[in-house]
Amino acid sequence: MLPPTVTTIAEVRRAGAAARALGKSVGLVPTMGALHEGHAALVRAARRRSGFVVVSIFVNPTQFGPKEDFAKYPRTLEADQKVCGDAGADLIFAPAVEAMYPENSFTFVDVSTLGDHLCGATRPGHFRGVCTVVLKLFNIVRPDAAHFGSKDYQQARIIVQMVRDLNVPVEVCVEPTVREPDGLALSSRNRYLSAEDRALAPRIQAALRTTRARAVAGEVDAARLESALHAELSAIPGARVDYARVVDAETLQPLTRLGRPAVAAVAVFLGTTRLIDNLPIAECGVRNAE
Repeated sequence: MLPPTVTTIAEVRRAGAAARALGKSVGLVPTMGALHEGHAALVRAARRRSGFVVVSIFVNPTQFGPKEDFAKYPRTLEADQKVCGDAGADLIFAPAVEAMYPENSFTFVDVSTLGDHLCGATRPGHFRGVCTVVLKLFNIVRPDAAHFGSKDYQQARIIVQMVRDLNVPVEVCVEPTVREPDGLALSSRNRYLSAEDRALAPRIQAALRTTRARAVAGEVDAARLESALHAELSAIPGARVDYARVVDAETLQPLTRLGRPAVAAVAVFLGTTRLIDNLPIAECGVRNAE
């Protein structure tokens, strides 16, 4: 059965209040739609954790840069409703832009330092948009727990920091990356890959696994690990490497040598499609369980 879809802040607040009146905890899965099995896994995790599960579907304009694909981002509400229903969601919140950003909205949320590099270096303002919309969703839905995927490691780490710094009463649950059988991390952007690029895409995860194997074998020089990772990614036919870094798992800052939890994080263009992925080098504060 399809869960009901509401579009106004008042409706979703009423639904949440009714659930809490029945003694149910509220779980939230924030999405931009174009849902796939990775999103479904988040909904199922929320279902296990909470008595009432809300999935937000909102293509957030403030996290897109001027040359990015906001207008082209897939909007597949009917298919998304079925994914939500099959995974066990109780309610879909699909607001209009005007509801989330009324005229003369001037306030934004920015987590400095953590968002200045990796994806933030080439997508200025992206994480400001992410943090702003997520905090707005937290204030609207008032969840007890919210679920995010590990594939977006930097995003998850930033949201954890925002919640801590602003004393937001939400438990942030970071769930394992869901992958295709060949290792490619599920993403709404995978649908843009040509058949040739799709066949090559699993080599991104393979390069990350090779990097981790080098670290396990005793390589502790971060620059050498990064150089080898960059070279493997560059060897993928047609690939353009945005970044290939080994960073501190907590601060996301560059490392000189391994000696504390670290993450290998990459962004690679195949054709016009930008894919991101990551793998822990050691146990991390925000885990990417494999």
